[in-house]
Amino acid sequence: MNNYKDLLFEESFVDGKWQHEGQERIEVKNPVDLSVIGKVYDEGRPFVAKAIDAAHRAFPAWKAKSAKERSAILLAWYSLIQENKEAIATIMTLESGKPLGESRGEIDYGAGYIQWFAEEAKRNYGDVIPGFTADKRIMALKEPVGVVGAITPWNFPLAMITRKIAPALAVGCTVVVRPSESTPLTALAINYLAHQAGFPPGVINTVVGSNASELGKELCESKKVSKISFTGSTRVGQVLMAQCAPTLKKMSLELGGNAPFIVFDDADIDLAVKGAIAGKFRFGGQTCVCVNRILVQAGIYDAFAERFVKAVHALKMGNGLAEDVSIGPLINQNAVKRMGDMLADAVAKGGIVATGGHAKAPLFFEPTVLLNATSDMDFAQNEIFGPIAPLYKFETEEEAIQMANDTIYGLASYFYTNDLNRSWRVREQLEYGIVGINEGLVSSEVVPFGGVKYSGQGREGSKYGLDSYIDIKYVCVGNVR
Repeated sequence: MNNYKDLLFEESFVDGKWQHEGQERIEVKNPVDLSVIGKVYDEGRPFVAKAIDAAHRAFPAWKAKSAKERSAILLAWYSLIQENKEAIATIMTLESGKPLGESRGEIDYGAGYIQWFAEEAKRNYGDVIPGFTADKRIMALKEPVGVVGAITPWNFPLAMITRKIAPALAVGCTVVVRPSESTPLTALAINYLAHQAGFPPGVINTVVGSNASELGKELCESKKVSKISFTGSTRVGQVLMAQCAPTLKKMSLELGGNAPFIVFDDADIDLAVKGAIAGKFRFGGQTCVCVNRILVQAGIYDAFAERFVKAVHALKMGNGLAEDVSIGPLINQNAVKRMGDMLADAVAKGGIVATGGHAKAPLFFEPTVLLNATSDMDFAQNEIFGPIAPLYKFETEEEAIQMANDTIYGLASYFYTNDLNRSWRVREQLEYGIVGINEGLVSSEVVPFGGVKYSGQGREGSKYGLDSYIDIKYVCVGNVR
């Protein structure tokens, strides 16, 4: 479809059809100018229960399909998303504000999970284990867990869905998706394409509602749901884990981050600047793996800062539909206020704004560099989730590692060096699930994505991505003569 409006839907998709029970509407606004681009029916907890029932009914038949059959449908879905790439990218940019180039990139990235797990569906191997006595034959079989609840954030409205549900669908699970009410239109568009690809009714259900707490509670408390996969804040992840405890659900949690970006004095400064720009300002800093703290060794601090400030100053802020724009708006007014508050805290504690630092109506905030950052500023322990880049100075490798690990979070980390020995030493000491060495962009469907400490549990993507959606059944055949 060339016209993006052909992929705009106002109802949730449950049991193979568009339907609604809610009477109120959620206005989906373009953060560039706050214009309304769609009005989606606002569903409540009973409607989520209806979707869970549909997924529960559909599970036995979907599980019974061969891996090859499920793979073929997933590949058909992948093809339809690619065929409608421009329309989906337009919708994504309109509702999220991210530059059009980034939206296209997210579609390739997110669709890549569908393609990857379509192939992995046929490789969900079990094991034959030598018997512990001569007359026994032992097998370990992998089976789908059942109904999966996927709760996804606003910042990657396509990729966070496909990264969660593609492996679930590949092994034979059915799913209920609860996308963010801030960016639901992309989710509904790809659910429509999934239906066109041939997924049976009830296999993929998408429910949009503004009461995140109640919708999430239904998914967590339902005995018909076997697994919850969530991407979002650590605080909400802790709430969901508590709600899942009575039913002992499997959980995958991809939570907050506080990514350090370390530049050692033997690094290629220009390469490090390029990596810091890519790692910090993607989607205006509104991603969980975005650079949060830039730690630069004293000997090159001034040289790095000069080149980095120049590169940041050159970033163009504006409407993401314009091809030359690299920074769009923030998602809402709370995000803008948060940037202002964090920057004010830093300046009050001795920070120096080298470029940027101003909010622009309605939801823009200039890409900003703060020099002389210190450990007592909010940046040190809290996720920025916006276009502010604080630069810290360190003297020794040991100090850099201590500073980098001084956080409850452990999702992504980055460092730049040309010293081979240092690359091994530092990698081994960083307490993070992801480490980028001389690279600021590390996400791909082929790698295991996830964190440690308060950044969550489980891994998404890669060959490990199926593990969270399967139960292992041990089978022992005895008295074999």
